Amino acid sequence: MYAFDYHRPSSVAEAQRLLASSQEGKLLAGGHTLLPTMKLRLAGPKMIIDLCRISELRGIERKGNDLVIGAMETHDAVASSPVVGSSLAGLAQLAAHIGDQHVRHRGTIGGSVANNDPAADYPAAVLALNAKVITNKREINADDFFKGLFSTALGTDEIITRIAFPIPSKFGYAKFANPASRYALVGVAVAQTPGGIRVAVTGASSSGVYRASNMEAALGKGWSQQSLGTLAGDAANMLSDIHGDAKYRAHLVGVMARRAVAAAT
Repeated sequence: MYAFDYHRPSSVAEAQRLLASSQEGKLLAGGHTLLPTMKLRLAGPKMIIDLCRISELRGIERKGNDLVIGAMETHDAVASSPVVGSSLAGLAQLAAHIGDQHVRHRGTIGGSVANNDPAADYPAAVLALNAKVITNKREINADDFFKGLFSTALGTDEIITRIAFPIPSKFGYAKFANPASRYALVGVAVAQTPGGIRVAVTGASSSGVYRASNMEAALGKGWSQQSLGTLAGDAANMLSDIHGDAKYRAHLVGVMARRAVAAAT
């Protein structure tokens, strides 16, 4: 690693001031992306701002028709929360299958969403459920938040404080996981919301998480696996690597979409 200054603020305001004071500062949530890249010297931030002691970034509660989760809640906390289980069981299931136990006890929902890894699970849920990403400065609709691989609408001194998930009529998520890392080779989230059917795909596209409009239209005509027929992803836009080529991932998009509908039903 390169040398860096380490700070552990006790409030969001203090963290924001530290972040604004350094052009090369980075926030540390769970650290599953930042720390490995620092160890490999692929990243060398001059300042690390650890968010682990900020109590206002924690909490899980039902507020009217929204499930609101603090950004520093771990995957395990989401998976085991009675509030999540009773309000949005599919999200608890999603969290329960992220990585392994070590990852789930350290990784956080806010860190995952802010990093927008192309193979992460939470971005699919955020986009499918049309959630609001709430920061120290504003609320960002899911459709406006994700900007491409590892890219979001967050400003340089902006910190995710919580995420508000509208409670849908139905929600399901299915993924084909890498057997070693448990990252999604392809993951599909489907939701029946007051605003209509939404389908989001992660792990597959070269441009990151995206909405599958053809599948949304098909499910809008009838909520069933049969409605999706043989629909698949567009191989021209799929990632291709040692784990699966573009054609394989395109096929998996259709398979996982049908499984997600079954899970939601």
